[in-house]
Amino acid sequence: MSGSQLWDDVDFYFTSRLSPDDEVLQAALRESEAGDLPPIGVTPGQGKLLQLLAQIQDARNILEIGTLGGYSTIWLARALPADGRLISLEYSARHAEVAVRNIARAGLERIVEVRVGPALESLPKLADENPAPFDLVFIDADKANNPHYVEWALRLTRAGSLIVLDNVVREGRVIDEGSSAPDVVGTRAAIELIATHPRLSGTAIQTVGSKGYDGFALARVLA
Repeated sequence: MSGSQLWDDVDFYFTSRLSPDDEVLQAALRESEAGDLPPIGVTPGQGKLLQLLAQIQDARNILEIGTLGGYSTIWLARALPADGRLISLEYSARHAEVAVRNIARAGLERIVEVRVGPALESLPKLADENPAPFDLVFIDADKANNPHYVEWALRLTRAGSLIVLDNVVREGRVIDEGSSAPDVVGTRAAIELIATHPRLSGTAIQTVGSKGYDGFALARVLA
């Protein structure tokens, strides 16, 4: 059995027992596929992990940077109380349309707001609203801007908040310090920021599974 097939089989085993998709989540995936969205969203296991992290945080306010079709948004929003709030920033209007439909089907439209446009334009506007600090920030957008997203996450959180940065391994390319690829440069800069910032304590985890070799970083905001 090849390594990738084994990863798929193990993913299926864990997912079927610990984080099975329900009809709402399956419909979100079908809508995303029908809308020709790229298949780059989180897996069910990763979605469940995000939900558990939000629950461990006792999150009431969540910021997501990168909505895609709303699959991860649904997992996260389901961790919120009835008066919670999730703001998701999505660059593509077409992706956002799919996400909004999926979120409405999940019955979460009252607590989820999708804002369309470049995140680095949406984030200053959000800051100007002086929102309550976000308890969890999930960053899963264009990797070149990862350090900027981490910096904005710091501005919009509080001591004890959690920042989750997805897709940091780049199939191993993250260790190439000579790379000029924007995704690698941006990810390395974000990791360096987490490593050196006095208000952050973080780590990174490598993963394998149905979407290949990847990983994520976690950073806790300090006082």
